[in-house]
Amino acid sequence: MLVPPIYPIIDVDLCRMRGLEPLALVAACLSGGARLLQIRMKTGGSGRFLTLCRAAVEQARHYGALIVVNDRADIAAMAGAAGVHVGQTDLSADTAQAIAGAGVRIGVSTHTPQQVDEAVAGPASYVAVGPVFRTMTKETGYEPRGLDLVRYAARSSKPVIAIGGISLANAAGVLEAGASAVAVISDLLSEEPPEGRVRAFLTGIPARPFNV
Repeated sequence: MLVPPIYPIIDVDLCRMRGLEPLALVAACLSGGARLLQIRMKTGGSGRFLTLCRAAVEQARHYGALIVVNDRADIAAMAGAAGVHVGQTDLSADTAQAIAGAGVRIGVSTHTPQQVDEAVAGPASYVAVGPVFRTMTKETGYEPRGLDLVRYAARSSKPVIAIGGISLANAAGVLEAGASAVAVISDLLSEEPPEGRVRAFLTGIPARPFNV
């Protein structure tokens, strides 16, 4: 499926801090033109997470969009999500694939060239690299990687999604370095409504839809 070069991450904990409803943010991103979104919830019960993901999948279906679930391959499978995203300390990509099912896309977070190589050699549908810039949204244990890791990963045959401190101001440069898309979290909650912010990204960065 061809998707635009913006990959909103709906961080439920961040939404709670900002007084936002996660499903309302999903709806705004979809209305703004996003077609690949990730749902991330680091705290809270599995039942609540499953209910949220099912509702997000239903919303996305009306737009022909894809929902990716962070960490939880079991939730992704039960919610009918299109993908599951795993980090270096989560389930392996192979295990996540086995749990979620053969048709579910797998995304893998990477922070070093070696991790990129390992992810590319596995079942990953796309490889996420970062943090590209400094970010306060998630503690990865890694210093900002800059654009060098993006350029390295872009040499592979798989789509590269850059993450970490990406904003409307620097997104074009990240895409020019070879990223297929940019993952955006806190910048979506800036001074303008999220729907308009997504549209601003799609207007202000090169139009280069990618397959995932």
